Amino acid sequence: MSEATAQKIPVTVLTGYLGAGKTTLLNRILSENHGKKYAVIVNEFGEIGIDNDLIIGADEEVFEMNNGCICCTVRGDLVRIMDGLMKRKGKFDAIIVETTGLADPAPVAQTFFVDEDVQKNARLDAVVTVADAKWLSDRLKDAPEAKNQIAFADVIVLNKTDLVSKGELAEVEARIRGINPYAKLHRTERCSVALADVLDRGAFDLDRILDIEPDFLEADDHDHDDHHHGHDHHHHDHGHGLKHYHDEEMQSLSLKTDKPLDPNVFMPWLQNLVQVEGGKILRSKGILAFHDDDDRYVFQGVHMMLEGNHQRKWKEGEPRESRLVFIGRELPEEAIRKGFESCIVS
Repeated sequence: MSEATAQKIPVTVLTGYLGAGKTTLLNRILSENHGKKYAVIVNEFGEIGIDNDLIIGADEEVFEMNNGCICCTVRGDLVRIMDGLMKRKGKFDAIIVETTGLADPAPVAQTFFVDEDVQKNARLDAVVTVADAKWLSDRLKDAPEAKNQIAFADVIVLNKTDLVSKGELAEVEARIRGINPYAKLHRTERCSVALADVLDRGAFDLDRILDIEPDFLEADDHDHDDHHHGHDHHHHDHGHGLKHYHDEEMQSLSLKTDKPLDPNVFMPWLQNLVQVEGGKILRSKGILAFHDDDDRYVFQGVHMMLEGNHQRKWKEGEPRESRLVFIGRELPEEAIRKGFESCIVS
């Protein structure tokens, strides 16, 4: 990560359907002795039911916990709260923003691209979605927000796995993968996941994604060899007994090349793509190897908003590959592939 990026406070956006266990996770952050100071921004304190014994001081909007965390509510404007927190910069290690159970995480995530002061001081680290293993399949059928939350996630905490059978668990995981093959998935009971697995992930340091999920890029390659069979193969079996779902509505697309990209072609192409198709693109991210550039360029996007910077030098012996991922609805796949190919230095 570049110096500037390293100085920015990492922000985790925590989302999840009502009752999935988000509150349990928040309570752990606010009460565990993790030795970190987190600022937690929640919608309503009532929802969390903070244990009074843990509170040191509270004014109307801010609670201070005895493990060093501070907690405040979003009344109105997230940007205003972030600005207030930035004035206390250095007092905490990371910020966690909880979205309401029914909300689409996009507007919250976008805050970290839009406001200049916020962007100077904070970076979107990861979107973490808590999902209920027992009810998720039903929610995906009847609640578009639930699908957005899965599509949006960098990390998915699949909770309450003790309440479902092995078969049901495999089924719900296959559905999740049909929407988002790229998120890191943790199976939990009572949200017992190591906080390090959900906070300060550096989710856009794709190195980490690739370390953890070697199938990050291969996830959709096997479907592109024979276009002629269309999308009628919803449940083809990959030999390991798991059904392979294609979500009717959501797609993901990954692109890669080991040839250098021309930044003067790529940047305008990407900008234009998200301007025109941003409504359909929920998330985009990538690592780019530009022509005559010794530094890796990393970007991430939410709908029309993009942020990116040179992250670090390519290491010796490290393959200089460019990799991009798009997740969204009705993605213009062919156009994206052709556009990307036109950015390769011939």
